[in-house]
Amino acid sequence: MKTDPHSYTENFIPEDHFKAQARARGVELGTVDVTPSAGAYLRHLAFTLSAQSVVEVGTGSGVGSLWLLDGMLTSGTLTSIDDEMEHTRIAKMAFNEADIAQTRYRLITNSVLEVISKLTDCAYDLVVLRHNPQDLGFVIGEAHRVLRSGGALVIDNFFGGSKVCDPAQRDPKTVSLRDAGKIIKSDIEHWVCTLIASGDGLLVATKL
Repeated sequence: MKTDPHSYTENFIPEDHFKAQARARGVELGTVDVTPSAGAYLRHLAFTLSAQSVVEVGTGSGVGSLWLLDGMLTSGTLTSIDDEMEHTRIAKMAFNEADIAQTRYRLITNSVLEVISKLTDCAYDLVVLRHNPQDLGFVIGEAHRVLRSGGALVIDNFFGGSKVCDPAQRDPKTVSLRDAGKIIKSDIEHWVCTLIASGDGLLVATKL
């Protein structure tokens, strides 16, 4: 009996106690959280970039935040944005349980479009989009603005529940994700990208 490679990938690096606890709280609230394999990839990417400043759009339960903080420099700061106060509350609970110093993160509860437009130019090493804003094209442009040269943008859940690869699916969220992929892969003057089949898909683009 063959083992499904996707299942093997998801279980290759298990989550620790703090991530598991955070995920359980997220399930209760219905948050959209990073899968274990996608989280492990984000940790690896943050480590490879020696990430000092990271922006996460879609805090959820804090699982993805914990993966990112594991890979970032210990002197770094994670800015995590979510429009749901309950998400911010349980994420902070997860950080406290994992003994993450308050100097290592900023939790912002507000409109994504409003917050990201106020971030400093060329000041961030990594931007992770987990929550799908209405104007994804605008957010991609803002991500390019705030990233340093060589910094990376990751769109998590890019497959949209396997809908993006099905041309017959035309709901607004799916179309937005599909268009985001077209924007990034065609803009070869500003991005070099790849698509990774971990979790529900990771679109990864490096700023040129």
